[in-house]
Amino acid sequence: MKKLMSEFKDFINKGNLLAIAIGFVVGGAFSSLVTALVENVIMPLVAIPFGEPKFDDVLILHLNDAEIRFGSFLTVAVTFLSIAFVLFLMLKAYNKATGSPAEAPPTEMALLASIRDELKSIREQNESK
Repeated sequence: MKKLMSEFKDFINKGNLLAIAIGFVVGGAFSSLVTALVENVIMPLVAIPFGEPKFDDVLILHLNDAEIRFGSFLTVAVTFLSIAFVLFLMLKAYNKATGSPAEAPPTEMALLASIRDELKSIREQNESK
């Protein structure tokens, strides 16, 4: 049981896990920021030509007892595109401020190759003991 707890402690204390946890929390806060910007600034700007920022009550099709709400879908689509555009602008501002573009995550093949190389080095270290 002590060995299991020791291994768990080592796992938890690894830098990558802590960085992922911090990234997850910051990502949640950033999501709230972007959502607030879109809902409180961007969507009211969309409302200027259309009269209201939500299209939920527009484009409703009634067939028998069914109600097909194309307007609700349109609201979600406009919100999604607005969020994507705001994130694009923020990324451009980040790149301009730091002077370097954000790096893309490694491809699956590159990740697998690095795992292979790491396992190979561990095996070589174990064989030399």
